[in-house]
Amino acid sequence: MKPLSIETRNAVLRTMAKLVEQERNEIILTNQEDLADYDGSDLAMEERLKVDDKKVDEMILSLNQLASQEDPVGVERFHFTHDNGIKVVNKTAAFGTILIIYESRPDVTIEAGGIAFKSGNKILLKGGKESLKSNLKIVSLWHKALEENGVSKDWVEYLNYNRTETQAFLEKPTQKVDLIVPRGGEKLIEFVKAHATCPVIVSGRGNNFVYVHEKADTDLALKVILNAKTAKISACNALDKVLIDSKLPNFEGFTAMLVEALIESKVEVIVDKSLEYFENTKTIENEDIWYEEFLDYKIVIGTIDSQEHAINMINKYCGGHSATNYYER
Repeated sequence: MKPLSIETRNAVLRTMAKLVEQERNEIILTNQEDLADYDGSDLAMEERLKVDDKKVDEMILSLNQLASQEDPVGVERFHFTHDNGIKVVNKTAAFGTILIIYESRPDVTIEAGGIAFKSGNKILLKGGKESLKSNLKIVSLWHKALEENGVSKDWVEYLNYNRTETQAFLEKPTQKVDLIVPRGGEKLIEFVKAHATCPVIVSGRGNNFVYVHEKADTDLALKVILNAKTAKISACNALDKVLIDSKLPNFEGFTAMLVEALIESKVEVIVDKSLEYFENTKTIENEDIWYEEFLDYKIVIGTIDSQEHAINMINKYCGGHSATNYYER
Protein backbone atom coordinates (compact mmCIF):
# COMPACT_ATOMS: atom_id res chain seq x y z
CA MET A 1 0.00 0.00 0.00
CA LYS A 2 1.13 3.56 -0.63
CA PRO A 3 3.02 4.94 2.40
CA LEU A 4 1.19 7.46 4.57
CA SER A 5 2.77 10.69 5.70
CA ILE A 6 3.49 11.11 9.40
CA GLU A 7 0.95 13.95 9.47
CA THR A 8 -1.77 11.60 8.19
CA ARG A 9 -0.81 8.81 10.57
CA ASN A 10 -0.87 11.18 13.54
CA ALA A 11 -4.20 12.64 12.45
CA VAL A 12 -5.74 9.16 12.36
CA LEU A 13 -4.39 8.38 15.84
CA ARG A 14 -5.76 11.63 17.29
CA THR A 15 -9.13 11.07 15.62
CA MET A 16 -9.19 7.56 17.03
CA ALA A 17 -8.51 8.92 20.53
CA LYS A 18 -11.48 11.30 20.20
CA LEU A 19 -13.76 8.53 18.92
CA VAL A 20 -12.81 6.21 21.78
CA GLU A 21 -13.70 8.98 24.22
CA GLN A 22 -17.01 9.66 22.46
CA GLU A 23 -17.87 5.96 22.36
CA ARG A 24 -16.57 5.21 25.88
CA ASN A 25 -19.92 4.00 27.23
CA GLU A 26 -20.69 1.91 24.16
CA ILE A 27 -17.28 0.23 24.34
CA ILE A 28 -17.84 -0.68 28.01
CA LEU A 29 -21.41 -1.89 27.39
CA THR A 30 -20.28 -4.01 24.45
CA ASN A 31 -17.51 -5.45 26.57
CA GLN A 32 -20.04 -6.36 29.26
CA GLU A 33 -21.73 -8.57 26.66
CA ASP A 34 -18.44 -10.40 26.13
CA LEU A 35 -17.99 -10.73 29.89
CA ALA A 36 -21.52 -12.12 30.27
CA ASP A 37 -20.77 -14.76 27.62
CA TYR A 38 -17.46 -15.81 29.19
CA ASP A 39 -17.61 -18.92 31.40
CA GLY A 40 -15.14 -17.58 33.95
CA SER A 41 -12.94 -20.68 33.79
CA ASP A 42 -9.71 -18.66 33.66
CA LEU A 43 -9.42 -15.84 36.20
CA ALA A 44 -6.51 -14.14 34.41
CA MET A 45 -8.29 -14.34 31.06
CA GLU A 46 -11.40 -12.76 32.57
CA GLU A 47 -9.34 -9.95 34.10
CA ARG A 48 -7.67 -9.27 30.75
CA LEU A 49 -11.03 -9.32 29.00
CA LYS A 50 -12.65 -6.65 31.15
CA VAL A 51 -12.80 -3.06 29.89
CA ASP A 52 -13.68 -0.34 32.39
CA ASP A 53 -13.20 3.42 32.53
CA LYS A 54 -9.58 3.03 33.61
CA LYS A 55 -8.78 0.85 30.61
CA VAL A 56 -10.53 3.26 28.26
CA ASP A 57 -8.45 6.09 29.75
CA GLU A 58 -5.32 4.02 29.06
CA MET A 59 -6.43 3.41 25.47
CA ILE A 60 -6.89 7.12 24.87
CA LEU A 61 -3.57 7.93 26.54
CA SER A 62 -1.70 5.42 24.40
CA LEU A 63 -3.17 6.84 21.19
CA ASN A 64 -2.31 10.42 22.13
CA GLN A 65 1.20 9.43 23.21
CA LEU A 66 1.78 7.70 19.89
CA ALA A 67 0.52 10.73 17.99
CA SER A 68 2.94 12.99 19.88
CA GLN A 69 6.04 10.92 19.10
CA GLU A 70 8.42 11.53 16.22
CA ASP A 71 8.13 9.49 13.05
CA PRO A 72 9.85 6.12 13.63
CA VAL A 73 10.11 5.49 9.87
CA GLY A 74 13.12 6.69 7.87
CA VAL A 75 15.33 7.38 10.88
CA GLU A 76 19.03 6.98 10.06
CA ARG A 77 20.71 4.67 12.57
CA PHE A 78 24.21 4.74 11.14
CA HIS A 79 26.16 5.11 7.91
CA PHE A 80 29.66 4.37 6.68
CA THR A 81 31.70 4.17 3.50
CA HIS A 82 33.09 0.75 2.62
CA ASP A 83 36.73 0.32 1.61
CA ASN A 84 35.57 -0.17 -1.98
CA GLY A 85 33.85 3.22 -1.95
CA ILE A 86 30.24 2.04 -1.52
CA LYS A 87 28.26 4.21 0.90
CA VAL A 88 26.09 2.21 3.31
CA VAL A 89 23.19 3.82 5.18
CA ASN A 90 21.02 2.07 7.76
CA LYS A 91 17.52 3.52 8.10
CA THR A 92 14.36 2.31 9.78
CA ALA A 93 11.53 1.12 7.52
CA ALA A 94 8.04 -0.31 7.89
CA PHE A 95 7.73 -4.10 7.74
CA GLY A 96 4.69 -3.93 5.46
CA THR A 97 1.78 -5.99 6.78
CA ILE A 98 1.86 -7.12 10.42
CA LEU A 99 -0.45 -9.78 11.81
CA ILE A 100 -1.03 -9.43 15.55
CA ILE A 101 -2.59 -12.49 17.23
CA TYR A 102 -3.67 -12.02 20.82
CA GLU A 103 -5.91 -13.36 23.56
CA SER A 104 -8.73 -11.74 25.42
CA ARG A 105 -7.48 -8.15 25.82
CA PRO A 106 -9.53 -5.65 23.77
CA ASP A 107 -7.05 -2.90 24.66
CA VAL A 108 -4.52 -4.65 22.41
CA THR A 109 -6.82 -3.78 19.50
CA ILE A 110 -5.98 -0.18 20.34
CA GLU A 111 -2.40 -0.35 21.56
CA ALA A 112 -0.78 -2.91 19.25
CA GLY A 113 -2.84 -1.67 16.32
CA GLY A 114 -1.75 1.90 17.07
CA ILE A 115 1.94 1.01 17.33
CA ALA A 116 1.85 -0.90 14.05
CA PHE A 117 0.00 1.92 12.29
CA LYS A 118 2.27 4.64 13.68
CA SER A 119 5.26 2.76 12.27
CA GLY A 120 3.72 2.73 8.80
CA ASN A 121 2.39 -0.81 8.70
CA LYS A 122 -0.88 -2.32 7.60
CA ILE A 123 -2.38 -4.22 10.55
CA LEU A 124 -4.19 -7.54 10.59
CA LEU A 125 -5.77 -8.05 14.01
CA LYS A 126 -6.74 -11.51 15.22
CA GLY A 127 -8.19 -11.45 18.73
CA GLY A 128 -9.70 -14.22 20.80
CA LYS A 129 -13.31 -15.34 20.45
CA GLU A 130 -14.03 -14.32 24.04
CA SER A 131 -13.50 -10.62 23.15
CA LEU A 132 -15.01 -10.64 19.66
CA LYS A 133 -17.79 -8.10 20.24
CA SER A 134 -15.43 -5.67 21.98
CA ASN A 135 -12.82 -6.02 19.26
CA LEU A 136 -15.30 -5.53 16.41
CA LYS A 137 -16.63 -2.40 18.13
CA ILE A 138 -13.12 -0.96 18.44
CA VAL A 139 -12.18 -1.90 14.86
CA SER A 140 -15.31 -0.08 13.64
CA LEU A 141 -13.87 3.04 15.30
CA TRP A 142 -10.52 2.45 13.58
CA HIS A 143 -12.35 2.36 10.25
CA LYS A 144 -14.22 5.54 11.05
CA ALA A 145 -11.00 7.33 12.05
CA LEU A 146 -9.33 6.23 8.82
CA GLU A 147 -12.25 7.30 6.65
CA GLU A 148 -12.51 10.72 8.33
CA ASN A 149 -8.91 11.31 7.31
CA GLY A 150 -9.29 10.05 3.76
CA VAL A 151 -7.39 6.80 4.39
CA SER A 152 -8.45 3.35 3.20
CA LYS A 153 -10.00 1.07 5.81
CA ASP A 154 -7.69 -1.68 4.57
CA TRP A 155 -4.93 -0.28 6.79
CA VAL A 156 -6.64 -1.89 9.80
CA GLU A 157 -8.33 -5.23 9.21
CA TYR A 158 -9.87 -7.69 11.66
CA LEU A 159 -9.62 -11.43 10.97
CA ASN A 160 -12.73 -13.05 12.44
CA TYR A 161 -11.36 -16.60 12.23
CA ASN A 162 -11.77 -19.66 14.41
CA ARG A 163 -8.76 -21.78 15.39
CA THR A 164 -8.92 -23.97 12.28
CA GLU A 165 -9.23 -20.97 9.97
CA THR A 166 -6.38 -19.22 11.78
CA GLN A 167 -4.12 -22.24 11.35
CA ALA A 168 -4.95 -22.40 7.64
CA PHE A 169 -4.19 -18.69 7.25
CA LEU A 170 -0.85 -19.05 9.07
CA GLU A 171 0.17 -21.97 6.88
CA LYS A 172 -1.05 -20.45 3.62
CA PRO A 173 -1.95 -16.76 3.94
CA THR A 174 -4.58 -15.47 1.51
CA GLN A 175 -2.84 -12.09 1.52
CA LYS A 176 0.72 -10.92 1.99
CA VAL A 177 1.97 -11.03 5.59
CA ASP A 178 5.48 -9.79 6.41
CA LEU A 179 5.58 -10.30 10.17
CA ILE A 180 3.54 -12.02 12.88
CA VAL A 181 3.48 -10.94 16.52
CA PRO A 182 1.75 -13.36 18.91
CA ARG A 183 0.80 -11.66 22.16
CA GLY A 184 -0.37 -14.08 24.81
CA GLY A 185 0.49 -17.22 26.72
CA GLU A 186 2.88 -20.02 25.85
CA LYS A 187 0.21 -22.11 24.12
CA LEU A 188 -0.66 -19.27 21.73
CA ILE A 189 3.00 -18.59 20.99
CA GLU A 190 3.76 -22.27 20.32
CA PHE A 191 0.69 -22.53 18.07
CA VAL A 192 1.83 -19.57 15.97
CA LYS A 193 5.44 -20.76 15.79
CA ALA A 194 4.31 -24.24 14.72
CA HIS A 195 2.20 -23.06 11.77
CA ALA A 196 3.55 -19.67 10.62
CA THR A 197 5.33 -19.49 7.26
CA CYS A 198 6.73 -15.98 7.73
CA PRO A 199 8.89 -14.36 10.44
CA VAL A 200 7.49 -14.36 13.99
CA ILE A 201 8.62 -12.05 16.81
CA VAL A 202 8.20 -13.67 20.20
CA SER A 203 8.51 -11.72 23.44
CA GLY A 204 9.55 -13.33 26.73
CA ARG A 205 6.86 -15.24 28.55
CA GLY A 206 6.17 -14.57 32.21
CA ASN A 207 7.29 -16.70 35.18
CA ASN A 208 8.93 -13.87 37.07
CA PHE A 209 11.21 -14.07 40.09
CA VAL A 210 12.07 -11.94 43.11
CA TYR A 211 15.32 -12.70 44.91
CA VAL A 212 15.53 -11.41 48.49
CA HIS A 213 19.24 -10.78 49.07
CA GLU A 214 20.84 -11.36 52.47
CA LYS A 215 21.16 -7.56 52.85
CA ALA A 216 17.69 -6.74 51.56
CA ASP A 217 15.40 -4.07 52.95
CA THR A 218 12.83 -6.60 54.12
CA ASP A 219 10.04 -4.04 54.64
CA LEU A 220 10.39 -2.96 51.02
CA ALA A 221 10.75 -6.54 49.81
CA LEU A 222 7.53 -7.55 51.57
CA LYS A 223 5.57 -4.66 50.05
CA VAL A 224 6.90 -5.28 46.54
CA ILE A 225 6.27 -9.03 46.66
CA LEU A 226 2.67 -8.55 47.79
CA ASN A 227 2.03 -5.88 45.16
CA ALA A 228 3.70 -7.86 42.37
CA LYS A 229 1.68 -10.96 43.21
CA THR A 230 -1.76 -9.55 43.99
CA ALA A 231 -2.19 -6.21 42.18
CA LYS A 232 -2.80 -7.73 38.74
CA ILE A 233 -2.41 -11.48 38.34
CA SER A 234 -3.07 -11.35 34.58
CA ALA A 235 -0.07 -9.14 33.83
CA CYS A 236 2.98 -10.62 32.06
CA ASN A 237 5.16 -9.24 34.84
CA ALA A 238 3.07 -10.63 37.70
CA LEU A 239 5.21 -12.43 40.27
CA ASP A 240 5.39 -16.23 40.34
CA LYS A 241 8.48 -17.20 42.36
CA VAL A 242 10.33 -15.85 45.42
CA LEU A 243 13.87 -16.91 46.33
CA ILE A 244 14.97 -15.99 49.87
CA ASP A 245 18.63 -16.04 50.87
CA SER A 246 19.13 -18.33 53.88
CA LYS A 247 21.66 -15.84 55.30
CA LEU A 248 18.99 -13.12 55.57
CA PRO A 249 18.90 -11.87 59.19
CA ASN A 250 15.61 -12.95 60.79
CA PHE A 251 15.09 -15.30 57.86
CA GLU A 252 12.36 -17.28 59.62
CA GLY A 253 10.56 -14.19 60.88
CA PHE A 254 10.53 -12.52 57.47
CA THR A 255 9.44 -15.70 55.70
CA ALA A 256 6.67 -16.25 58.24
CA MET A 257 5.38 -12.69 57.72
CA LEU A 258 5.51 -13.14 53.96
CA VAL A 259 3.64 -16.44 53.99
CA GLU A 260 1.00 -15.08 56.36
CA ALA A 261 0.46 -11.94 54.28
CA LEU A 262 0.15 -13.93 51.05
CA ILE A 263 -2.36 -16.35 52.58
CA GLU A 264 -4.39 -13.43 53.93
CA SER A 265 -4.48 -12.15 50.33
CA LYS A 266 -5.97 -15.49 49.19
CA VAL A 267 -2.75 -16.59 47.50
CA GLU A 268 -1.97 -20.31 47.36
CA VAL A 269 1.55 -20.68 48.76
CA ILE A 270 3.78 -23.54 47.62
CA VAL A 271 7.17 -23.99 49.30
CA ASP A 272 10.28 -26.07 48.80
CA LYS A 273 11.15 -28.79 51.32
CA SER A 274 13.24 -26.43 53.46
CA LEU A 275 10.05 -24.48 54.28
CA GLU A 276 7.50 -27.28 54.52
CA TYR A 277 7.03 -26.67 58.25
CA PHE A 278 4.87 -23.61 57.50
CA GLU A 279 1.17 -24.26 58.05
CA ASN A 280 -1.42 -23.74 55.31
CA THR A 281 1.17 -24.18 52.56
CA LYS A 282 1.81 -26.94 50.05
CA THR A 283 5.17 -28.54 49.35
CA ILE A 284 6.58 -28.74 45.81
CA GLU A 285 5.78 -32.17 44.37
CA ASN A 286 7.39 -31.76 40.96
CA GLU A 287 10.39 -29.55 40.20
CA ASP A 288 8.83 -28.64 36.84
CA ILE A 289 6.66 -26.16 38.74
CA TRP A 290 9.65 -23.80 38.68
CA TYR A 291 9.08 -23.40 34.92
CA GLU A 292 5.38 -22.51 35.23
CA GLU A 293 3.79 -19.11 34.68
CA PHE A 294 0.74 -19.08 36.96
CA LEU A 295 -1.43 -16.05 36.04
CA ASP A 296 -3.34 -16.91 39.18
CA TYR A 297 -3.32 -16.36 42.95
CA LYS A 298 -0.49 -18.84 43.34
CA ILE A 299 3.19 -18.48 44.27
CA VAL A 300 6.27 -20.61 44.95
CA ILE A 301 8.76 -19.71 47.69
CA GLY A 302 12.17 -21.32 47.89
CA THR A 303 15.41 -20.97 49.82
CA ILE A 304 18.80 -20.37 48.21
CA ASP A 305 22.25 -19.92 49.78
CA SER A 306 23.91 -17.26 47.62
CA GLN A 307 23.40 -14.64 44.95
CA GLU A 308 25.07 -16.95 42.42
CA HIS A 309 22.59 -19.68 43.32
CA ALA A 310 19.71 -17.25 42.77
CA ILE A 311 21.07 -16.10 39.41
CA ASN A 312 21.46 -19.69 38.23
CA MET A 313 17.88 -20.52 39.32
CA ILE A 314 16.47 -17.48 37.56
CA ASN A 315 18.44 -18.08 34.37
CA LYS A 316 17.33 -21.71 34.29
CA TYR A 317 13.62 -21.33 34.99
CA CYS A 318 12.40 -17.80 34.29
CA GLY A 319 10.59 -16.78 31.11
CA GLY A 320 12.97 -13.95 30.30
CA HIS A 321 10.48 -11.21 31.15
CA SER A 322 11.17 -9.75 34.60
CA ALA A 323 13.29 -10.49 37.66
CA THR A 324 14.11 -8.43 40.75
CA ASN A 325 16.90 -8.47 43.29
CA TYR A 326 16.53 -6.49 46.54
CA TYR A 327 19.60 -5.13 48.28
CA GLU A 328 19.99 -2.99 51.36
CA ARG A 329 19.18 0.67 50.72
